[in-house]
Amino acid sequence: MTTWQLFYSSLFHFKKLKDAKQTPFWKAILYTLFLSALLSIPIAFKVFGVMQDIQQDGQAIAAEIPDFTIKEGRLSTDAQVEGFIYQTDSIIFTFDPTGKREPNDISNDLIGNFLSVGLLEKELVLSLPNTGGVMTALFGNDQFNIPYTNEVLQNLSGENLRTSLDSSHIPWWIQVIAFLVSLYPAFISLVVTLFFATIGANLYAKLKLYTVTFFETLKTMIYCATLPVILSALIYVFSPSFDSSLLITFISLFIFTQAAKGFPKQEMPPLR
Repeated sequence: MTTWQLFYSSLFHFKKLKDAKQTPFWKAILYTLFLSALLSIPIAFKVFGVMQDIQQDGQAIAAEIPDFTIKEGRLSTDAQVEGFIYQTDSIIFTFDPTGKREPNDISNDLIGNFLSVGLLEKELVLSLPNTGGVMTALFGNDQFNIPYTNEVLQNLSGENLRTSLDSSHIPWWIQVIAFLVSLYPAFISLVVTLFFATIGANLYAKLKLYTVTFFETLKTMIYCATLPVILSALIYVFSPSFDSSLLITFISLFIFTQAAKGFPKQEMPPLR
């Protein structure tokens, strides 16, 4: 059967999923990525919404940024300019040219906020929220300290920062990164869920004397997970904190019991 036929069967004809065990394993992996993408779509849309909020809040912060330049690796301002902390719904922005705050203070500001940014005396600090290890896994850390001696920041000034924030828009590649960040935990979670569900499905197959291997069971379970994944994605829209693991496991196992009815069975020896 083709991938499209298996997809259709996973929604309307569960028993026909018996043919999924013959699917090449690489196709099953690609299908798992497809299911992960479905799970990550609601999360990605929420990330896009947060990014738009950050864009609007950045424009509000731009109006508060005073004139400054970078001289000899330090933030240089007029003597009368004092530091300040400006808070919006998604950003806490710290401007501290006098060195009163430390990088750890920027991360400690993150309670209830999405992003904390600090223009400190000697460095730019960007602190992201705790995302269950996703940011750490992708980038190695969730706080970034960039000294002003870095070539990227040597030409930083109040004027060009205000201009950038006022005219800022979300580039397409940022949206792609946001989607990939959403896809990563969805894929890992789905793989773990399918692995443990396959253990249960394989045990069921052995008890029923079906002649099917573990990997054939796994490939079948991947396609059996289509309907519960779609249901989970719809639930995510209304309840972002919903844990889909149990829903996917139990519905996939039920669908597997229907698909397994088409598996060949071992012949029992005759009773003497």
